[in-house]
Amino acid sequence: MTTPSPLTAPTAPTRRRRTVMPPTPVPASAPDTMPAVAKFPHYPPRADTMNTRHLHDHAAQPALRLHLGNPDTTIVLGELPLSRDVPRGRAGVRIPDLLIAFNIRRAHILEQDGYAISEQGKPPDFVLEVASDSTSRIDETLKWQDYAAFGVTEYWLFDPDWGKRYRQGLIGWVLVDGSYRPIPIYEYAPGMHYGYSAVLGLYLCWEHGRLRWYDPAAGYLRTHDETDRALHEERSARIVLQTQRDEEREARIAEREVRIIAQAEIERLREENARLRAAQDATQ
Repeated sequence: MTTPSPLTAPTAPTRRRRTVMPPTPVPASAPDTMPAVAKFPHYPPRADTMNTRHLHDHAAQPALRLHLGNPDTTIVLGELPLSRDVPRGRAGVRIPDLLIAFNIRRAHILEQDGYAISEQGKPPDFVLEVASDSTSRIDETLKWQDYAAFGVTEYWLFDPDWGKRYRQGLIGWVLVDGSYRPIPIYEYAPGMHYGYSAVLGLYLCWEHGRLRWYDPAAGYLRTHDETDRALHEERSARIVLQTQRDEEREARIAEREVRIIAQAEIERLREENARLRAAQDATQ
């Protein structure tokens, strides 16, 4: 009996082993869930709609957001609660009609539903209040004191009815050494006044009861209505221009056709004259 060669000897089938990886250890210090962000309480909206008519309806906030830059580090919002720390109630909280701040954590503000100065590391750069029957009496007194204490760089007031609720329709202050100093307001035409905001690089304009924003380099910031109107006017102008071009083209075509017809008539007359002369020569 011969012994099979190792090269031809049958081999037992091998079983593929499944590799099981051990679970990744979790550090003992890691929390089970992320800590909840401290939120501002919910404050009911005011009954007056002055800020809506003069900020929202004219789309001032979107125009300012587009103009002022980085949306991740700049906030332009109205009705945003403002306080030193995250409050438990209404004490120490102001809710300006318009708040603008640069170099902040915008996502954190939106998550908290409020602006806590201690968590942002800086106060807002700009605050504006629109005159209303319910709040105008404290806008020039208690709010003036609170915004200065918060460290808000510029504080502005706008009254669409010049002098009815405030002593004038447009008022601005800038914080200098912890105290507010008035920003000059100028009249540049009847019913038109302006003051310059250094923190925004814009002029605030009171124009016949309307609040407008003017960039010295680019002109007025356009609202949605103005943008739509400008686009409509531009489209209408393009239609008028195209119609004029079409009419000029049709006139050139008609003129060319007239020239062709006239030239053909001239050639016909020449040929007719030539035939007549040839007939006369033949009869002589």
